[in-house]
Amino acid sequence: MMKRTVQEIQLDGIVGPTHHFGGMSFGNVASMQHAGWHSHPRQAAQQGLAKMRQVLALGLGQAVLPPLPRPDMCFLRRVGFSGSDTEVLAKATARAPYLVSLAISSAFMWTANAATVIPSSDSADGRCHVMVANLMATPHRALEGQERAMMLRRLFRNAPLVVVHDPLPANPALSDEGAANHCRFATSHANRDWHLFVYGRAHDTPKRDLPRTFPARQSREASLAVARLGQLRPGRGLFVRQQARVIDAGAFHNDVVMVNDADRLLLHEQCLVEQETVLQQVRKHLPTLHISQVRQRDLSLRQAVKSYLFNSQLLRSPQGNVLLAPMQSSSGPAVKVIQRLLDEGFVDRVVFQDLDQSMAGGGGPACLRLRLPLTAQELATLTPGVILDAAKVQRLETWVEQHYRDELTPRALADPALLREAQQALDALTQILDLGAIYPFQQ
Repeated sequence: MMKRTVQEIQLDGIVGPTHHFGGMSFGNVASMQHAGWHSHPRQAAQQGLAKMRQVLALGLGQAVLPPLPRPDMCFLRRVGFSGSDTEVLAKATARAPYLVSLAISSAFMWTANAATVIPSSDSADGRCHVMVANLMATPHRALEGQERAMMLRRLFRNAPLVVVHDPLPANPALSDEGAANHCRFATSHANRDWHLFVYGRAHDTPKRDLPRTFPARQSREASLAVARLGQLRPGRGLFVRQQARVIDAGAFHNDVVMVNDADRLLLHEQCLVEQETVLQQVRKHLPTLHISQVRQRDLSLRQAVKSYLFNSQLLRSPQGNVLLAPMQSSSGPAVKVIQRLLDEGFVDRVVFQDLDQSMAGGGGPACLRLRLPLTAQELATLTPGVILDAAKVQRLETWVEQHYRDELTPRALADPALLREAQQALDALTQILDLGAIYPFQQ
């Protein structure tokens, strides 16, 4: 069978108007450390758009995923608050402030967690499958799944070609964190694309092998279910466990200690259980894969989590293999590792990107995007308005400047004016992206 030609599109989430540091992600060191800090939504959104502009400048495809509506008024109504939006927000703030914190979270900006994608070239039925994550591990992100599924179905207008699946059942045994724990390899060998699923726990994992400080979010049962739903061809996947010590060091998702693109894999030497055996299996399936392991003595787990080097984007561009890295990895031990990658030819170029607002919440360049490997026909089903060019980025930058606050304090999150501002901003965004009425408040 002839291999389908696939183009990878970077789908980045736009930072929402309620971007703040709620500190609700236990196990995410940056989120915990910056809880309660004053946030800068305008700057956060501008930094995200600047990264998208950089990807375009590299000659690669870039699209945007609109923010989810926040505060989540549907959620607050479902837990017993009634009245107008303003009344619901006021009542919930007075009686259930913790629930308001969940309802106002803008963690959806980290789109790598939104779903796992099995391209049509790798699926048994020849269709592209998008398995939306249930994000059961944290209460604020558990609100996202169904909303994201509905939105992605609006963006992909041809279900026979691109299938968007509902999240897995809301059960802790099926905790799924999306593409942050998934890698897809594509080498020059025809029909040899291959998938690596990384999980932190399984129903039969001995207690002694589980993390002691922070929870293991991704379950093996969820990873297996995702592969089944995505109809991944037999023999195309490997399911491996993340080291407990890595999770306890703050690598709450595997993309904090591993990154890949096509025929390249960069990972910390303490990333996986029985890592050498795993890599031998990977090499057996993909003999031309370039693997670079970073030693603990060169970059400790603590330094890896602090620098977010492995949360860089590895990108194949017309200019060669590019590492789009967070500014935090431009100094100290991380930059020495990067220099070695350049010297060895693992990458051809490095671009450092300022994403301070995202990084303060625990999300680097790779967290902000979901990879969409699409054929030309599948790409044609994506709503044209979300596909970016330089002019569209400029319109979005102007939109952010007009609608986003410069600063948000924790107290300001319950301000009814912020609710109105957020809805006005999203209403204007749907016009820019030509999406129609996709939000409940627009109905």
